Amino acid sequence: MHYIFLVLYLIASVLHLTASYKDDKKWRKRTKPLLLFFLILFYVTAPQEKNVYLILALVFSWLGDLLLMGKGNTMFTLGGISFGLSHLFFILTFTGFIVFEHVNLVFVILLFTIYAVLSYIVIKLVKDTTPKKMVVPMYVYLIFNTIMNLFAFMQTGFGNRQELTFSFTLVSYIGAALFFISDCVLFVVRYYKDPEVIWKKHFTVMFTYLLAELLIVLGVLYR
Repeated sequence: MHYIFLVLYLIASVLHLTASYKDDKKWRKRTKPLLLFFLILFYVTAPQEKNVYLILALVFSWLGDLLLMGKGNTMFTLGGISFGLSHLFFILTFTGFIVFEHVNLVFVILLFTIYAVLSYIVIKLVKDTTPKKMVVPMYVYLIFNTIMNLFAFMQTGFGNRQELTFSFTLVSYIGAALFFISDCVLFVVRYYKDPEVIWKKHFTVMFTYLLAELLIVLGVLYR
């Protein structure tokens, strides 16, 4: 039964991505509220045991989507706060799957450095054309997204196993990484002097975002 909502999520995603590809603002606004709504229903109706933190993460992502539909920096900031809370609950979700004494700090520090450098590059790229009051919060947000990615990475157990095998924990980490990419692309699309540098702008933002949310859910659900 719950797979019906997964199908609806995929249909809504295709419709939204088609509208984004065509830069059809009317249908983007009509379909966006449905996206995470169907994904939430898919997760909460699944027969597997539920993680309340993941539900909260998805709810705040959905609220973030709605807020970002508004115009102006205030709505963008409120959307960012909602997504920040979403990342917090993703972190709490992944924390329950981590055996911290087995975490390889070398891998974690290396990964943090890579994400931090990428965040700095993105912020530096858009800094001159971004309202000054937005620059620091945007960088803080990307660092918080980075921390979420680190927790997603640590729950995979990478670097701690003698033989690496496929695991849905890796699927959820790939989703987290796509979330980071989506946010970086969003900042460039919104504030860079030449947003056309991003292919099909909103399509790229939403494709990576929708795939990110789906992979995180599947990774947690079938781990």
